[in-house]
Amino acid sequence: MKKTILIVDDEVKIRTLLTRIIQLEGFEVMEAADCKNALKKLEQNNIDVVLCDVKLPDGNGVELSKMIKQKYLSVEIILLTAYGNIADGVQAIKNGAFDYITKGDDNQKIIPLLYKAIEKVNLNKKVDWLEKRLHEKVSFSTIIGNSKSIQKTIDLAQKVSGMDTTVLLTGETGTGKEVFAQAIHQASKRNKQNFLAVNCAAFSKDLLESELFGHKAGAFTGATKDQKGILEEAHHGTIFLDEIGEMHLDLQAKLLRVLENGEFIKIGENKPTQVDVRVIAATNRNLEKEIEQGRFREDLYYRISVFQIALPPLRERITDIEDLTNHFIEIFSLKMNKKVKNISEKFIQALEQHSWKGNIRELKNVIERSLILMDGDSLDIEYLPIDLQTHQQMKATFSTSSFDLAHVEKEHIQKVLHHTDGNKTEAAKLLNIAVTTLYRKLAEYQIQ
Repeated sequence: MKKTILIVDDEVKIRTLLTRIIQLEGFEVMEAADCKNALKKLEQNNIDVVLCDVKLPDGNGVELSKMIKQKYLSVEIILLTAYGNIADGVQAIKNGAFDYITKGDDNQKIIPLLYKAIEKVNLNKKVDWLEKRLHEKVSFSTIIGNSKSIQKTIDLAQKVSGMDTTVLLTGETGTGKEVFAQAIHQASKRNKQNFLAVNCAAFSKDLLESELFGHKAGAFTGATKDQKGILEEAHHGTIFLDEIGEMHLDLQAKLLRVLENGEFIKIGENKPTQVDVRVIAATNRNLEKEIEQGRFREDLYYRISVFQIALPPLRERITDIEDLTNHFIEIFSLKMNKKVKNISEKFIQALEQHSWKGNIRELKNVIERSLILMDGDSLDIEYLPIDLQTHQQMKATFSTSSFDLAHVEKEHIQKVLHHTDGNKTEAAKLLNIAVTTLYRKLAEYQIQ
């Protein structure tokens, strides 16, 4: 898409000359003779850079810069003046102008300066986009994947979203359980209220109790004032209890009371506190086995598992890997200000053939690492961790005959001979065989 430059100058000859010079570079050019028309053009069109004279019939370019920047943050302004003035130049930059140059130098400086301004425009737009994405609420439409397994999971989650039913999300680490919990909350009638998450594995028993249920001042050393717990903060909203299988049995009993009666007792208090919260829990443990081993309450399990949703591991969603990869590349390329013009087929194949024990979280980390290492604008297999590279290379190298022991031995002997530059005595030493044995094998495998 062509970038658009707005030239603001009351002199027709200068506007015409600049228009011709800039159009030759492939830019779209618009013109305005004064501040009023310049602001109108900006309102009606998608302008990237404004090239503006300082002295205009109805105002001053320095002040116009301030007005433009207040309304159009991503637009860059280059000011032109017939007479260099340091005070004006300083004020122009303070007002947000990209640069301030003297007329007469424009033929030499204007085009390189325009390209620099365009680079900043692109960066500004990327930052704006990234900030919007960071503040974008997770919904089912933002979950990436078209595989049958993930679509089935999304369908189940959508069906339960409108209910107040307690949900238990199960699956391996890194499969996106919190993302699904947020999507369920956003699709529920509680979406205007708080969604609060707590990782039960991240706290000791006492700290988790305080985090969940709150405490009264003086309840323990360091408790200098009353403190609301997450359950109280999530009143009328949703609480997400990640890694619930790690919760201590005593706290499980208190949580069961919340689910059954909607009440709990804060640490250091005698009277119960009433709450109305929806609970979504998650675990990567087999809770039924935990019950057998006495580490999880059976009655709590039946309360939280009213509606279970099992999230598929990434190795069962191979067709989604390319879309997820492109998503993470988009995020990290913007964050690192890198351009990715090409992703090699081997790069994608290596990702699709990996076991992904860490699932989506592991894939995200691998893509971030690859972009950090990337030189140029192409992502190739060389930027992946060595275990992903090796697996792909071995798979590419092996044919059916590659599994034959004689074929493997022949290839190994050839590699060792190449390493020793054809020195058979040295090769025999490295192979830990007699030289006569090596000569016999060379004849057998017809190795020259």
